[in-house]
Amino acid sequence: MHTTATELPDHKLLIEMYRTMYLSRRLDDKEIQLKGQNRIFFQISGAGHEAVLVAAGVVLKPGYDWFYPYYRDRALCLQLGMTPLEQLLSSVGAEADPNSHGRQMPSHWGHKKLNIVSQSSPTGTQLLQAVGCAEASYRFELIPELQKRISNFKDDEVTYVSLGDGTTSEGEFWEALNTASNLKLPVLFLIEDNGYAISVPVEVQTAGGDVSRLLEGFPSLYLQRCDGTDPIESLETMRRAVEYCRQRKGPALIHAKVIRPYSHSLSDDEKLYRPDEERASDAERDPVKRFGALLIDEGVIDQDGLQQIKDEVDALVNEAADTALASPQPARETAMNYIFSPDVDPASKEFDTEDSVQLSGNPGTMVDLINRALDTEMARDPRIVVFGEDVADCSRDQYLEAVKGKGGVFKVTANLQRKHGSARVFNSPLAEANIVGRAIGMATRGLKPVVEIQFFDYIWPAMHQIRNELALLRWRSGNEFKAPVVIRVPVGGYLKGGAVYHSQSGVSTFTQIPGLRVIYPSNALDANGLLRTAIRCDDPVLFLEHKHLYRQAYNKSAYPNDEFMIPFGKAKKVREGTDLSIITYGALVQRSLVAAKQMEQEGISVEIIDLRSLVPFDWNAIAETVKKTNKVIVAHEDSLSWGYGSEIAARITDELFEYLDAPVKRVCALDTFVAYAPQLEDAILPQASDVAKAIAELKSY
Repeated sequence: MHTTATELPDHKLLIEMYRTMYLSRRLDDKEIQLKGQNRIFFQISGAGHEAVLVAAGVVLKPGYDWFYPYYRDRALCLQLGMTPLEQLLSSVGAEADPNSHGRQMPSHWGHKKLNIVSQSSPTGTQLLQAVGCAEASYRFELIPELQKRISNFKDDEVTYVSLGDGTTSEGEFWEALNTASNLKLPVLFLIEDNGYAISVPVEVQTAGGDVSRLLEGFPSLYLQRCDGTDPIESLETMRRAVEYCRQRKGPALIHAKVIRPYSHSLSDDEKLYRPDEERASDAERDPVKRFGALLIDEGVIDQDGLQQIKDEVDALVNEAADTALASPQPARETAMNYIFSPDVDPASKEFDTEDSVQLSGNPGTMVDLINRALDTEMARDPRIVVFGEDVADCSRDQYLEAVKGKGGVFKVTANLQRKHGSARVFNSPLAEANIVGRAIGMATRGLKPVVEIQFFDYIWPAMHQIRNELALLRWRSGNEFKAPVVIRVPVGGYLKGGAVYHSQSGVSTFTQIPGLRVIYPSNALDANGLLRTAIRCDDPVLFLEHKHLYRQAYNKSAYPNDEFMIPFGKAKKVREGTDLSIITYGALVQRSLVAAKQMEQEGISVEIIDLRSLVPFDWNAIAETVKKTNKVIVAHEDSLSWGYGSEIAARITDELFEYLDAPVKRVCALDTFVAYAPQLEDAILPQASDVAKAIAELKSY
């Protein structure tokens, strides 16, 4: 630690830094005490990390820069302006907690006013969002029209994101560094290396035991190492790194060596895997004790002055704890608040222009009408950016006029780059988490990302981002933050040759995620209207586009006007009938129509309801048709067991049992994967003949 008085920063600043470091440690100690008294329910400390975090808080600007901290960053949040009371309100799960309003564990930081974006528990998911946050600023500068729509961007803002040494093992860490370096984004990465990921030492996590050595080849990355227990060295390092980012030279990464004097959390006992001599060695580097001693040695403050700071902080912490413990927890009836937007309801009449639609031009396919919706919405709203794998016409702009252009593997995004520019339509790396994570960060800043996952079968690398981040951001922050991203996904089989990894339809995996809208049109016109609603609504939307339906002649439509919208949760009766009902969606709509026409020749009248929207779904339409025909089939491409139709069937049985004249029947795919051989695929996926057979059996029940 530095010892020359002439090298020391302003004495007032040094004392302020010490005060915050000591405050951070005492808040950890108070939480540990409260946990021991069973007055709070979880504790994870930032002890040993205080010096570099306070340095970051000094150099960066609250409410100006953007922050994606992780759970050790208590001292950073305090230095930025979060109060001890606000942190302890989180500890007790109080409704007044600005971090999450009682919805998350303590030390999951979030503060709207300070630009601290709500943090979650999965390690590393914040990294791609931080890149997306910085990328929003980058694209804001490239899209002149945005400057009339969004005002919260600064020319030299920096996005801070932190992580522990263990998190550098996550693939999303490398994806984030790749994109930040590739686009020269002003992201400050702080690795707080305390040598352990719970019980796993760094040499087990990382080849060579030093992750920054592995990062030296990243272009435009300003790489610095420092003793993160030394506040003076940390401050100097942080100033250099932040200035590099502010000058828009690229991202910076600080690898700070810190200590962890306490166990990983109170659910962990480090004595089980760390010997006494190692723990004693760490204790000698305790940043709070060493910095206090330095300030006395250098004459910055005397022992009495230091003790006065400690006494003031101790009193402040005790007072804040008493106030927090008396603060009420959220009311039970608020549990369902903020799953979706409380302000914009995509199921409302505001989004229903279906009855007054005006059609013109020659009939177009589902691909054509989705493309038209994207085109007209991008012209209307400059916040919309479209990206994913292969969605651009040509990434190398100099060749754009010389080639026909890609525009997606199914040509759904063809010519959008030509019309709206490369700043708004661009290709991503082949990395699905990268696509969704960046989109979340952009949406948090006010952009409207409409991204594409090339095939439903490859959405799984993005599952962390979808399930734990995208769908949860609004709820877990108590409506402080949101990410209304639209994810377009080609889905489904009946392709001839799609096989195991291009034909799956596991929609129930996503329909059971609170906070995620799931839409599944069966024809071109519905796809256009529902996509427009998806883009204009304020929630995350998974927009499923059946590949087999993309270019079918039977589902074509002339082009609707540019204000055509279909509300979510509004089913469509595609066939009137009296004997029995089929509840369906997607590719099974047409197969059900074929079966119904066939069975009509045998005197059976079948009503068909196309749900169109899976979350929310139109329960009123279901109830109406069940009460009318008294017999019902649920048909879909998902597997039979635990598929989407299971919930529909269960609810019909639960709420409409007295109207049923027969058990609810399901027509679904077999409980296996879709095979390559056409004969096997036909056997696995439900066909019109399977629907017809179910109609006959149900009619005769």
